[in-house]
Amino acid sequence: MSKIKVLSVNISEEKGVIKKPVDQINITEKGIENDAHAGDWHRQISLLGKESIDSFEKELGRKLEFGEFAENITTEGIILYKMIPGDKLNIGDVELEVTQIGKKCHGDGCAIFSQVGKCVMPKEGIFAKVIKTGSVKAGDEIIYTSVE
Repeated sequence: MSKIKVLSVNISEEKGVIKKPVDQINITEKGIENDAHAGDWHRQISLLGKESIDSFEKELGRKLEFGEFAENITTEGIILYKMIPGDKLNIGDVELEVTQIGKKCHGDGCAIFSQVGKCVMPKEGIFAKVIKTGSVKAGDEIIYTSVE
């Protein structure tokens, strides 16, 4: 199996907008410090695979930047949307539990949808809650454990 790794870590202070890549994210019990999606809920952190971004780039006919679909962590080396709730992702000291695959698209009310014209998150993005805190940066290796 190929190595699973973090390609980019991204944050935004508002929901529904494109996230900006940063050097490192600090993950607390509520999610990512200074990110709009942090809180006491099941979608604290969003992840999207480069594999999904690559296929979407072909469909759109243009290059996409990391964070453009508002994902907190961009990964490479695994098809994220084939995971199931309960699966675990360990990134250094951080442990995340997958809670949801995909989400409802907000359509025209979303800055991402209006800028990009479509969104990959409703079908291929995944969401997780924090089990163990720590920090994550691009280049970190991800260890995947399935509940099955």
